[in-house]
Amino acid sequence: MPKNPNIENIDELLSDFSRFYILMLLYESPDHGYSIMRQFKKRLQKEISPSLVYPFLQQLEEKSIVKHSIEQTGEKKRKIFELTNSGKDLCSCLFKRFASLISIVLEHSLSICTHCGCKVYDGSYHEVIDGKDLVFCCIYCAASYRQCKKSSKQ
Repeated sequence: MPKNPNIENIDELLSDFSRFYILMLLYESPDHGYSIMRQFKKRLQKEISPSLVYPFLQQLEEKSIVKHSIEQTGEKKRKIFELTNSGKDLCSCLFKRFASLISIVLEHSLSICTHCGCKVYDGSYHEVIDGKDLVFCCIYCAASYRQCKKSSKQ
C-alpha cells in the first residue's frame, strides 16, 4: 500500500479511543465541536472535554485530515469540520485495523451455525441431532437442518 503522509505519526494523534470516536463521528457527517461533544455524551454516556476536542480538530486540520467551513447560525458563526479525501482514506484504514483487532478478540467467542455457516457471538441455539450437540444461529436453521438430514436419508 502506498505511503500516505497523513497516516505517518497518526498514532500520536489517536492516543485514545476518544480521538478515534471523534474521527468516526466526522466520517458519518461533517459537524462542529459542540455537536461532537453532545453526540459523544449521548452515544457513549461519557463527557468529553472541549480541551480534547478542539485541539484535536486543530491538529487534524493542520495535517489536512479535516477542513472547516463557517456556518452562520443566528448571531453565531460555527466551524463545521469535514474530513478531506485523505481523511476519509485514513479513517477507512483505521476502521479496518480496528475491525481486525475486534475480530481477533471475538474470534474465540464465536460459534458457527451448523446449517448456514453464519457466525454467532452470543445466544446460539444448541440441539442434539444424531447424538451430536450441534450449534445453530436460530431454531429455524436447526429445523431446516433436521429437514435436510431427513430428506437426504430418504
